[in-house]
This record gives sequence, structure tokens and C-alpha cells, in this order.
Amino acid sequence: RGLEATSRREVFGQLFRFVITGGFVTALGIAVYALVAIGLRWNPQLGNFLAYVVAVATGYALHSKWSFRGHGAERTGSTKLRFATVSVISYALNSLWVWLLYTHLDLGRAAPILPMLFVTPVVTFVLNRQWVFR
Repeated sequence: RGLEATSRREVFGQLFRFVITGGFVTALGIAVYALVAIGLRWNPQLGNFLAYVVAVATGYALHSKWSFRGHGAERTGSTKLRFATVSVISYALNSLWVWLLYTHLDLGRAAPILPMLFVTPVVTFVLNRQWVFR
């Protein structure tokens, strides 16, 4: 029972740190997307790509050093490759939201922001915890 409680606390701690770090990285990405797609009225997919670049530039360092600190093995080249793969999956998901909600359903430039905030982060947490920083 003690090991199970420790494991639950560890997962909760990681989730808490991931929410803080991921929230910051996601907010930064959303700000870039909003500036480009809504403010400048450039192509929303360009905004999504630039948001991705900014998020990846900060995400690995923050997640590996803080969100998943003490979890899994030493950070290696394969850890970085797995993180990059999850980042591409995240980018693809957000591209899907832009295509589906803006391009296909014509719901407006701001419509993709909701799934970018609530769906993509859940997917990336699970992948990061179970596969990247294992």
C-alpha cells in the first residue's frame, strides 16, 4: 500500500508540475498563434507552426528539468528523439484543429484555441510520462 501511495503522489506531482510548465508553454504558443492568425491575420497554419517552434524551444528544457525530474532514466539522445516525436504529434494535433475548425468547418480563427488548450496537452502529458521520460 505504501508503494502505491508513493506512486500516486509521484504521478500527481508530475501532473501538477506538467500543468504549470505545460500551461506556460501552451499559453506562450497560443499567444504566438493569436498574434499571427488573429492579430496579423496571416495564415492560421503559419501561426500554428510558429507557435510550435516557440513551444518546442522551451518545452524540452522545462519538462525534462522540472516536470518529470527524477522520473525515468538519464536523459539521452533517445529521450530527445522521443520528445521531438511527441512534439511533432502535438504539432500535428494542433494542425488538425486548425484545419478542422477553421478551414473545414469555418468556425473562425479563434476556434482551434480550445482543443489546443484542453485536448493536446492531455495527449502530450500521457506520451511524455509513459514514453519520453520513462
